[in-house]
Amino acid sequence: MSAIKVLIVDDEADILDLLEYNLQQNNFEVYKAANGTEAIEIAKKVNPKVIILDVMMPKMDGIETCRRLREMPEFRQTHILFLTARTEEYSELAGFDAGADDYVQKPIKPRILISRINAILRRDTEVDTEKPKVIKIKDIEINRETFLVTKDDGTTIVLAKKEFELLYFLASKPGKVFSRNILLENVWGTDVLVVDRTVDVHIRKLREKIGEEYISTVKGVGYKFEP
Repeated sequence: MSAIKVLIVDDEADILDLLEYNLQQNNFEVYKAANGTEAIEIAKKVNPKVIILDVMMPKMDGIETCRRLREMPEFRQTHILFLTARTEEYSELAGFDAGADDYVQKPIKPRILISRINAILRRDTEVDTEKPKVIKIKDIEINRETFLVTKDDGTTIVLAKKEFELLYFLASKPGKVFSRNILLENVWGTDVLVVDRTVDVHIRKLREKIGEEYISTVKGVGYKFEP
């Protein structure tokens, strides 16, 4: 099996060297970039499975870099983790809104970071045979194999990985109300530390892309997919 490619992006050389050493010790194939512009160029060439982005960088910050990567079809399913020294909730939400999978606080603890990467990768290999490959409800089809959503009028909707997983989970049990905590546990997993409002951000993005009529808010409880 070939090594998993990881691109680390930070304007601090010592952090790049620290992460490179620890990732290589855990059998990852590592690439480095010092800013967002360079990161996009390298990502196009090597197609990494995981991208670790610092938030505060010159030329192009991590949020904008993540947003631009997610706009490219080849990186919509790439795992993107943010590194940041900032602790404000709005900064974390901005990262998830841009399409991040996880958010890791500085100072970096390499063993914890690698554990978080492995946890995200494990979710890729977990196969639930009880779940159908395609869900068809109303005029919308959700394909678990292609990560595409199509409507009866022929419209194809491409979602970010977590947006798709959230939609699929809700649609797999139409009419059932799920709390934010249940959605976080099943879509993001227990290894990823995210705030409740992350769910709200992703629901808003889904409604913008597929329409308002599919997902309802149950005040004080959570969300459901309308059967």
